[in-house]
Amino acid sequence: MRILEWILVLVTVAVTVIMLVFPKRRAMIMGTLTALIPAVLLHGLINSFRVQMILTYIVTLVLFITLIIQLMKSYRSGRYVHSAQKSNRRSWIKMTLASILVLAFSAGSIILTWLLPAFTMPEPTGSYAIGTFSEHLVDESREETKTPEEGDKRELMINVWYPVDQEAAQGLPLEHYPSELGEAISLVFGIPSQVFSYLDTIPTHVVQGAEMSAVQSKYPVLLFSPGIRSARFQSMTMIEELVSHGYIVVGIDHPYTSARVTFPDGRVVSYEADPDFATSEELYQYNVEGIGIRAADASFVLDTLTQWNSHDPNQLLEGKLDLDQVGIMGHSYGGATTAEALAQDERFQAGLSLEGGFWGKVSTTALKQPFMYIMSGGTAKSLEPDATETEKVAYPEFKPDLDRVMTSSLNDTYYLTVDNFFHQSFTDISLISPKLFARGMTPEHNVDITRSYALAFFDRYLKGEEQPLLQGSSAQFPEVTYDATYTKIRNKQTQ
Repeated sequence: MRILEWILVLVTVAVTVIMLVFPKRRAMIMGTLTALIPAVLLHGLINSFRVQMILTYIVTLVLFITLIIQLMKSYRSGRYVHSAQKSNRRSWIKMTLASILVLAFSAGSIILTWLLPAFTMPEPTGSYAIGTFSEHLVDESREETKTPEEGDKRELMINVWYPVDQEAAQGLPLEHYPSELGEAISLVFGIPSQVFSYLDTIPTHVVQGAEMSAVQSKYPVLLFSPGIRSARFQSMTMIEELVSHGYIVVGIDHPYTSARVTFPDGRVVSYEADPDFATSEELYQYNVEGIGIRAADASFVLDTLTQWNSHDPNQLLEGKLDLDQVGIMGHSYGGATTAEALAQDERFQAGLSLEGGFWGKVSTTALKQPFMYIMSGGTAKSLEPDATETEKVAYPEFKPDLDRVMTSSLNDTYYLTVDNFFHQSFTDISLISPKLFARGMTPEHNVDITRSYALAFFDRYLKGEEQPLLQGSSAQFPEVTYDATYTKIRNKQTQ
């Protein structure tokens, strides 16, 4: 809990006790109102109200109404002092019940804020600050297949995060997690989105309006594709880490498979659930088509970046993009997008899949680029022959597709499993609720695993820097295990 949340809870408890011990005294009423109102206002203005504190807000409202009524009665009667003779067994029962209710509601708020704390993002470890801007893109060459309107073109929303000098970022307001993230978490876990409405009060390390750093003449580029029902902001800790080390990262929201895409004109495109299929083969083919659309999105974004590198209407990226060093990464459906984009577009020089599938050309064509695949320990166990439960992310064709992709690749491959991870551990969810989602480790260590291996992989294959993390087990991350069958260094230049 934040300090002003603690103060509000303690003030409500103290006001309740005072009202019960010294009821209906005008001095008591004025004093408790003087304490209650500033506590509420300071909390709301500085911390912002959030649903986890709803039980304390209810107590506060009841106390406020009761105090106002008592104050009005005291002025009407001229004096309003409770007689000690009226203290009887019934009043003591009321006092006891009121005390229990207030304590229970206060405890409820403490538990809810403990489960969903107002967290602080881990600091990026690189030397650069982080700038950003968003852009609405329209691919005039492709029809939108999901809209009922004939002739609609495929539209995307992207965010570009880029390196900034620390001095240039000083004094600029920090961006906060956007509301789209709460919508995404709601869809994934089936929890009302209002529970996560406070996320837009959590500051990131990102600023808007800053000039790109001139320390390097140009920077390698990474595209990021989020999971299904998710958002381009789902893995901000990983994005911030990569940008702080000198990458330009472009996050893509794919309409109809992302949780909610809001366009500049106010239009909102929400996630469209998959239809039911009679067979796994039908679902597989449906995903081949869906991933094909998202892979084409990635290529279109790269086309747009190529244009901006020659002529950027914002005059920010022009000449700054190292388009000879372009990687792509994604989680879940975004991981599948990554693998398929590698197979379809050789401009992508390396790819990282965080527990994605393999739908499309990638399942039948040998990859030519370096490829890293990271799987959660929970999903890995569910794929074992004697497993009693199967994770939803696994499907009948997954294991043969995985084997084909990893063994037929023409370039270096890495296959890692992370103990105590589950499918959503690759996002920032462990920070949002450590008690529920950081399993067997701190939330900071959880996000550090993903961002560290992502950085090591791309530093090796886009910057050519040796990386100890890629050479085997690490004492820093004992949860991570390399699979000897699928981890192969085939490119002699990287041996």
